[in-house]
Amino acid sequence: MTTGRRGRPGYDLAALLAVAVEVFNERGYDGTSMEDLARRLGISKSSIYHHVAGKEELLRLALGRALDGWSRIAGQASELKAPAIDRLEYLVRGTVGVLASELPCVTLLLRVRGNTEVERDALNRRRTFDRLVADLVAEAEREGDIRPDVDPATTARLLFGMVNSLVEWYRPGRGSTADQELADAVCAVAFDGLRTASPAGPRASRRLLS
Repeated sequence: MTTGRRGRPGYDLAALLAVAVEVFNERGYDGTSMEDLARRLGISKSSIYHHVAGKEELLRLALGRALDGWSRIAGQASELKAPAIDRLEYLVRGTVGVLASELPCVTLLLRVRGNTEVERDALNRRRTFDRLVADLVAEAEREGDIRPDVDPATTARLLFGMVNSLVEWYRPGRGSTADQELADAVCAVAFDGLRTASPAGPRASRRLLS
């Protein structure tokens, strides 16, 4: 991921990106012009071009922040020496954490429709993530830890449909404890219904994340 061009004093790339994501989420990426961004920032369009080549680069950087977080958690989950059900729960908890820490970028990611090359690349990365989830669900079913009466792909979509719906109402700001409580609530609702039997004691994936 590029760090962008060297910008004028007073606005760095991180501040510019935060405002751009805010406007993209409000107006839609297609409905946002460079003039809109310049007006919100209170600077000229030429000042924005000191940082990035255009709004497509801002979109790529924003989507990359969300996707890189998901990829990092997916890699960690894949490397765990644990049953598939615990790797799946680790993945869910980690994804909730990424959503809480990168809420505007995750919101933007979930709204892309593939109208540009950047959006299509992002959607391809999302599909890779979705396949990993479905594979973990199928593996947990084979291991006897998830009820087998629901198709793995459907279970995966329902599970992460619930996680992704958090962008519509969750607002961070109460600290890491609140984020952890949110992850606990998601996993309690999801996994108590998915598991074939409730395990005794603390969830293994909760220990793995600590």
